[in-house]
Amino acid sequence: MPNSSSISEFLLLALADTRQLQLLHFWLLLGIYLAALLGNGLISTAVACDHRLHTPMYFFLLNLALLDLGCISTTLPKAMANALWDTRTISYAGCAAQVFFFVFFISAEYSILTIMSYDRYVAICKPLHYGTLLGSRACATMAAAAWSTGRRTTYP
Repeated sequence: MPNSSSISEFLLLALADTRQLQLLHFWLLLGIYLAALLGNGLISTAVACDHRLHTPMYFFLLNLALLDLGCISTTLPKAMANALWDTRTISYAGCAAQVFFFVFFISAEYSILTIMSYDRYVAICKPLHYGTLLGSRACATMAAAAWSTGRRTTYP
């Protein structure tokens, strides 16, 4: 007799057993989420609107803010919903999607941080070559490579 069981959802460990602590966790997670949305939204708006900030460093900072928004928006809304509605399950497809997007955003974020460190290295150690090494085309290529690194990490 073959085993024909299949997984349709996962049970999650609760952060708290009492309703008051679950609501406290919801409000804390909501505060963290709104702070991240506000901070990254302000960074994105400032870099996009102020022409003095159209430099490679701020271009990479804009990409980092967008990746951070994606990363925090992958897991926190489900955690907040679980705390608010006192649920402890996640569907198999929902779990797979969360893992996929979280790994995508985290790996792309690490790539952007590496590129940002290279930007600072060139600015400090090779200031006369900065415009040549980090022109707009090179920055766009490096940012695209960072975003595609996340895709390559999730698809081997």
